[in-house]
Parts: sequence; C-alpha cells; structure tokens
Amino acid sequence: VTVLVVNRCYKKTEASGLGAICVYSAEHREAYLNKAGSLKLEVEFEGLLVSILRFDSWLCLGFRMVVTVSDEETSSLCFFASESTTSQTFWTERPPGSYSLKIQNLAQLIGEKYHTRGFLVNGYNWRLIIYPKGNEKDNGSGYISMYVEIDSTSEVFAYLTFFVYNKKVNKYLCIHDTQVKRFNALKKVWGSSQMLPLELFNDPKNGYIFEEDKCEFGVDVTIDSTVTNWEIVSFNENFCYPKFFFSVKNFTMLNEHLYFMSNTFSVGGKTWVLRFIRKCFSTLDDKWISIFLHLADNERLLPDERIYTRGHFRVLDPYGSNHITEKFNCWHDQSNSGCGHDKVVSMDKLQEVYLDEEDTLSVAIEFEVISATNYSPINYSAII
Repeated sequence: VTVLVVNRCYKKTEASGLGAICVYSAEHREAYLNKAGSLKLEVEFEGLLVSILRFDSWLCLGFRMVVTVSDEETSSLCFFASESTTSQTFWTERPPGSYSLKIQNLAQLIGEKYHTRGFLVNGYNWRLIIYPKGNEKDNGSGYISMYVEIDSTSEVFAYLTFFVYNKKVNKYLCIHDTQVKRFNALKKVWGSSQMLPLELFNDPKNGYIFEEDKCEFGVDVTIDSTVTNWEIVSFNENFCYPKFFFSVKNFTMLNEHLYFMSNTFSVGGKTWVLRFIRKCFSTLDDKWISIFLHLADNERLLPDERIYTRGHFRVLDPYGSNHITEKFNCWHDQSNSGCGHDKVVSMDKLQEVYLDEEDTLSVAIEFEVISATNYSPINYSAII
C-alpha cells in the first residue's frame, strides 16, 4: 500500500488531520487487513515511529470519493468519476433539503433534458435540471448530468450537493461541491456533468432504478436548508378511454382561417378540445387542413406547470382503411396550451378521398402518454 502524506503544520488547539492519498486494490485486503477487517497504520514524524492509528473500516480517500470499502454493498455502487479535489462523494440517509424530483416511467421521458418548476431557497428562485442521457456539450456523455439554474440576475454564492436515490441500500448517493459557486447574470447554471455512469444507473440490479421504472433525484442549494420543495411527475400510458372521434359536417363550407372547435373530451384527468382550420399558405391553391390539440378553456395551469402529451391524429378514410396519421409530441404550459400540425392533408386530397357523400370529415385522436405532476405547496406570489 502506497501512502503519499501531505505535509502540514499544526497548532495544539487546531483540530485537523493529515491528508493522504491511499492506493488500494482487492488483493491488499488479504495481505493488510486482519480477520476483523481492521487496518493498522504507522505514522513517522522526522524519524519518530509512533503506532497510533487503527481503523475498524478501511477508508479510501481520493479524487471526489469517500467510501467504506469494507461495506461491499455500497462500495460497488460508487465510482471514481474524475480527478477533482473540489468535490466529495458520500452516502446519506437524509433526503434532499432543497428540492426532490421523483420520476415515474423514466423510459417515457423523451428529450435531452428535464427541468423542474421553480423552487424557492433563501429568497431566490431555482430550477433543477436533469440530463437523463448525459450532457454531451459538457463532457457528460455516458453519465447522468445534474445542474441547478437560478432565475435571477443578482450575484449569489451557493454550495451545491446533488442526490441520486438508491433503493437497494435505501440511501442517497451524493456529490457535494466543496467550492462555492458564483451565480450571476453571466453564469446562471452550475452542476455536475458526470454525476453517475449510465451503465451503473440503468442496471436495475444496482438500485437506482426501482419498482420497474422509477427514480429520484434531488439537490441541496444551501447548507442546512429547512425548506423542502418537490414535484413528482408521472408519464401515464394507461387510460380508460384514450381515443376520441369527431365529425365535422359540411366541412368545405367552413370559412377559411377560422377555427372550428370539437366538443370537449376528457383523457388523463384533463379536458381537451380539437381545433380545425382551413389554411392558405404560399398560394391560393396551396390549401391545407390544420389540426391542433388544446387544453379546454376551463383548464387553468399553475405558473411553471407543464403537461406532456404524445399520441397521434387520424383523418379517417370513409370508404376504406387509407387513413392519414400524424404524430404529436409536446409540452403544454401557460404560454402554449396547444400542439398539432399545420399541414395534415391538402384540400384537394381531402375532397378526393376523405369526405363522404354528405361532405363530412371524420377525425380521431389517440393518446399514448399524458404526464401528471404533483407539487409541494409553494408561494407562487413570491415567484411571479
């Protein structure tokens, strides 16, 4: 075992210890640990040999990691991410103090990142940002990447600790940045691009993904925070009635550039409505049918609340099975409650194939996924 000792001067009243880098491998266990798993160290001060240290568990200190090797269950779930003297990795039973994000049906989360709603810590509004497949732009390919963003142009100094829950050991794997981070108008985002290797995270045997497809992340923005804000987002796939059918009679008689609304319908705990419109684009002959899915007027989203939908529209062939299918995949929020397609089918093709003898257009929509999010109580007036 090679130990590199860092020289340091001490006062009698100073409570601190020597720093060391210990090179350890599996074969050293049999050679240097006794039957009880204890390691005996000797420290030499200028020729004076003093046998003073005995450890009941072997601690590896190096890079950004502190693990108890004698606890094989937890040590196998850690890693040496990078050579960094500014961060520490450890296990804790304490949940995140600033914000917690629980994701259900993780596989249904499509996109390079997910950002939470704003949460208040020390009078400032923050967001937790997760890259479930890694932030390639920040050298995070192959890792879970986690960041915190401040919604303020003020200069704020904060310490960050990121959490990933492990069901197997019922603890949180944490990375604590020992250097204070300076948030301001020029640098609003700080975090860890290599929080946890995807190879380790994605294997359910390791405990980070549990109960089929659930996981939990979190963050501490300030030390000893007493405020716990959280959100739980679920990507639901099973609905009682995922389909809705609607017919528009005398469709060719509708005025151009005016919306026609379907009846409202409920799926996934929300009320929806379809909007149809005949549109001219580059020329008068370039006419198309547009279809959009909107939240109904009685659905009021909270500040920062978002709803994810995925599914497809179908323009039905009244005489056969040559239906037109267009997929949709979007987030609904206060500024954008609808999504759809401008050019679903041209008017020429519509009149030729998709209108019946009574000039009726029949349309269907089928949902595949709708998200639902539960939030902790929050004072929205402080955020807006």
